[in-house]
Amino acid sequence: MVKENNTPLEKLFGSKTRAKLLNLFFENSGKSYYVREITRVIDEQINSVRRELINLDSIGIIKNETFDNKVYYSANMKHPYSHALVALFTAKNVDTKDKEVIQRRSWDDYVKPVKNYLSALIVTNRAPGEEGVDMVIIGDDRTKKLSHWAEVVERKVGKPLNYVILSPDDYTYRKSVRDRFLIEVMEMEITEIYDPERLVKG
Repeated sequence: MVKENNTPLEKLFGSKTRAKLLNLFFENSGKSYYVREITRVIDEQINSVRRELINLDSIGIIKNETFDNKVYYSANMKHPYSHALVALFTAKNVDTKDKEVIQRRSWDDYVKPVKNYLSALIVTNRAPGEEGVDMVIIGDDRTKKLSHWAEVVERKVGKPLNYVILSPDDYTYRKSVRDRFLIEVMEMEITEIYDPERLVKG
């Protein structure tokens, strides 16, 4: 009988599938996945994946939401160990600073087609079925360039997105009067802020 040569992370977490799931969720903490998508990404059998998802969900490490008759799983960033797990699973491939640069480049690529119309962008980590928005898009949408762009982003991420488009003047006014909608957005977990004109952070 050949002894399986487990990696250190598999030994730490007791299961190859569990280690792969934790890696998937906490290396991509802003994303959610349904079961068959997970099996393709981590290349493991569906029964093993389902079993480990139940285990991780039962202890609150991950969370699930039902959307369009599919159950989506994602990292539970409110769990006490969530940030430690993000640090662990991002550090093993690339240091945190480089990881942030890679994520910024990804959104830089997304916004290239509308840079002349986009003043700022706020992206949240909203789980399917959770209240709130996925994106607040701030810019000039008189030609519907930003509306069409948001539809393209939806197709790229593979699921419907809740988004709101505000003109820069509207956003600035709402911010000045401490608009409840903007307060609620900023209380969500923010995964990306694109803010070349410093409307959000200014």
